[in-house]
Amino acid sequence: MINLSNIIVSWNAKEYLDECLQSIDENAPHFKFETIVVDNASTDGAPDLVADKYPQVHLIRNTENLGFAKANNVGIEKSKGKYVCLINSDAVVLKDCLDLMCHYMDEHPEIGVLGPKVLNRDGSLQPTCREFPTFWKNLCRATALDKVFPKSKIFGGSFMLNWSHDTVREVDFLSGCFIMVRRSAIEQVGMLDDNFFFYAEDKDWCKRFWKAGWKVVYFPQAKAIHYLYGSSDKDPVKLYIQQTKANLQYYSKHHSRVAKTAFILTNILHQTIRILGSSILYILKPSVKEVTLQKIKRSLACLRWTVNQSG
Repeated sequence: MINLSNIIVSWNAKEYLDECLQSIDENAPHFKFETIVVDNASTDGAPDLVADKYPQVHLIRNTENLGFAKANNVGIEKSKGKYVCLINSDAVVLKDCLDLMCHYMDEHPEIGVLGPKVLNRDGSLQPTCREFPTFWKNLCRATALDKVFPKSKIFGGSFMLNWSHDTVREVDFLSGCFIMVRRSAIEQVGMLDDNFFFYAEDKDWCKRFWKAGWKVVYFPQAKAIHYLYGSSDKDPVKLYIQQTKANLQYYSKHHSRVAKTAFILTNILHQTIRILGSSILYILKPSVKEVTLQKIKRSLACLRWTVNQSG
């Protein structure tokens, strides 16, 4: 019996994918497992790399970019493990990570979703635990109160930075960059909602697990590295709009029309404040003009998109 199925969605991230697969080989769990790579029509040679260098990996070549959620579902459908581990192609599995996570899931049958402690490439914490969004949390994000008071329970927003992230804890949802999911829970809750092309599918999935009575748990004894955005679209404007679009989809699915409208308004406020702040910085600090200009362009594009949704 296969105990674990690792599923990696790849899209034009050849170097990252190579490192990810190598880390699984070097830190392989001490039980039977399989690794499935679902390639979203990459043009950088990633599928050939997998086929040539990692023949033990089950490679699925999509003829188009299906998006993150749908591609993961393709992998889940082909998988056989008791547990399914979704691993971003720009993640690195560290020593004993998969063993520890599977063992903890075995000991706690009430857990549907488990996430490790995720580190940045420099070893610092990458926060992956989140609280579900509310109007107040969105307002704190829009007005940068969560940046000014990151460790405040009142103003800190959704990222839970008022806690050390060194203890096991139930959380509302976990970043989908690295999560282990119980197959029996998937059979009850269903797979990822592939209406989410990219972003917010993890938030939606965890909400559905909680509603079905499964726990979502952060487990820091297991560790992984995530390079962050290494497997994302290289166009920052397109990426930024996609994040907003996905969050709006989430609100449309799980909240009232009033809450959805409130999200749109707070996002308009957020982008307006960012544009004003970046414009002032552009004038006062010439040394960062290029970076600041990109931020202005990104926020302007997102603002235009959001305003169009309110019409």
